[in-house]
Amino acid sequence: MDAVFVDGKSRPGTSGARGQVVNPANDEVVAEYEYAGAEDVDAAVRAARSAYADWSTAAPVERSEALRALADRMQSRSEEYVAAETAQAGKPLRLSREFDVPGSIDNAAFFSGVARNLEGKASAEWDGEHTSIIRREPLGVVGSIAPWNYPLQMAMWKVLPAIAAGNTIVLKPAEITPTTTVMLAEDCMAAGIPAGVVNVVAGAGPVAGEALMSHPDVNMVSFTGSTAVGQRVMELATATLKRVHLELGGKAPFLVFDDADLDAAVQGAAAGALINTGQDCTAATRAYVQRPLYDSFVEAVSELFSQVVIGDPLDDSTDIGPLISRRQQDRVAGFVDRARADGATVRAGGHIPTGDLAKGAFYPATVITDAAQTSEIVQAEVFGPVLVVLPFDSDDEGIALANDTPYGLAASAWSTDVFRTLRAQREMQAGCVWINDHIPIVSEMPHGGYKQSGFGKDMSTYSLEEYTQIKHVSMDITGTARKEWHRTIFSEK
Repeated sequence: MDAVFVDGKSRPGTSGARGQVVNPANDEVVAEYEYAGAEDVDAAVRAARSAYADWSTAAPVERSEALRALADRMQSRSEEYVAAETAQAGKPLRLSREFDVPGSIDNAAFFSGVARNLEGKASAEWDGEHTSIIRREPLGVVGSIAPWNYPLQMAMWKVLPAIAAGNTIVLKPAEITPTTTVMLAEDCMAAGIPAGVVNVVAGAGPVAGEALMSHPDVNMVSFTGSTAVGQRVMELATATLKRVHLELGGKAPFLVFDDADLDAAVQGAAAGALINTGQDCTAATRAYVQRPLYDSFVEAVSELFSQVVIGDPLDDSTDIGPLISRRQQDRVAGFVDRARADGATVRAGGHIPTGDLAKGAFYPATVITDAAQTSEIVQAEVFGPVLVVLPFDSDDEGIALANDTPYGLAASAWSTDVFRTLRAQREMQAGCVWINDHIPIVSEMPHGGYKQSGFGKDMSTYSLEEYTQIKHVSMDITGTARKEWHRTIFSEK
C-alpha cells in the first residue's frame, strides 16, 4: 500500500520508516506502507501551492460539481469504504454502514451546495463617498491532521470545507488508520478535483505532522485530537502566525434531572457512552443523576451495559467492537483499575476479557460509581466504553458539576420541564448541548468546543467561514482628485 498521495499520484513515503495497519479485532496486519517524511510533506505543500491559483479562482459551480461527483462516486463504492473502515478501525459493520460512511457521503453532498453559497456582502455608502464591498476569500494552503477514531469522517470534515471555499489541502491521517483517507484522495481525483488540490501524507506525528504544522507555505492548520497535542500544534503555528483550528478532547456530561423519563435517559446514556466503543470525544462519560432517580438509574444502566454484545465487528449482532489498539486497551484498563483502587465501585464490566475476545483489543461496557468529582476517572478523557455515574441534589449543583472539567465539547440534559432544559442549554459550557438525546449530528449544524476542547467549527456553513478570510473593498464614487479628508494632511493649496 502507498500512503502518500501528492499532485494526483500515490507513491511510497521516503522517511525510511515503515508503518502497519492492524485490525484491532484480531491483531492481523491489514496493510504495510512507507511512512511519509519531511520531504514528502514539502512536496505535498508545493503541489498544493501550485494548484491553489486555479482552484481558488474557479467558479463556485465548478467546485460544487466536483464535490457532487465525489459524493456520487463514494456512494457507488460505499461498501468498499465500509469494509476498509471496519478493517482498520475495528468498527462494527452497523456503525460503518449506517453512520460513518453515509455521514461522510452526506457531508460531501452538503458541501457541494455550500460551495455555491460563499457569501460576501455589498454594503452601502457609509460615508457618502465610498461604496463598501465585503469579500470572503480562501486562505491558501491548509495543513490538517485527522485522528484515528473516525478516519473517514474526520478526513471529510477537514477536506470538504477547505476545498469548497477554494483552498487546497495537505492532510495527514493517523498513521494507524490511513486506508480510507487514501481512498478518498483517489476518489477526489476521479471526481474531477484537480491534481494538487487534495494531498495525503501518512506518517508519524513527530515527523510528518510537525513538518506540516510548521511549514512556512502552509497558511492554516487544522487539528483534531488530544488537548496536549493541540497545544503543540499551536506552538508550531505561532512561528508563522498561521490560522489555527482545533477540535480537541472532551468529557461530556450527561445531566439527568429528577423529572426525566428514566427509560429514555438510560437508553440514551448507553448509546451516548458506547458509540464507537466510547472512542468519541463527544461520548457521554459523566452521568450526573439527581438523587431521587440515582439508584434506579444506576441499576438500570448497569443492567443494560451488561447486556451489550462485544465481539467480532463483522458480525451484525455485535454492539461494540474492539478499541483501536492494544495500547488503547491498556490505557482504558489502567483508568478503571486506578479508579477501583481509589475506592470507586465497578457496577458492570471493568476487566480485559479472556477467551475468544483475548485475540483483540476488546474492553467491555463499564459502569463506575462512588468516584470523587476530583478523581482522574471523572476529570480525564478515558476514550473508551466507560461511564461514571454520580449523584447531585439541587439543579444549581448539577449544572456546576457538569461544567467542572477543563473540557467543553458536548453535553446533554434530560428533563420533561421546558424551563429546566432552557436553563441547562443556556448555562452548560459546551459547543453542543443536546436535550433529551446525546450524540446525533447533521451536516447542516456546526461541531466544535469551548474551553480546552478547542475552537473553530466543523461541518455546516459555519465551518466554511473558518477556511476564509474577509476583505473589505472600498471604492470612491465621487471621481474627485482632492478629497475632503485630505485637509487633515495638508492645508489648502
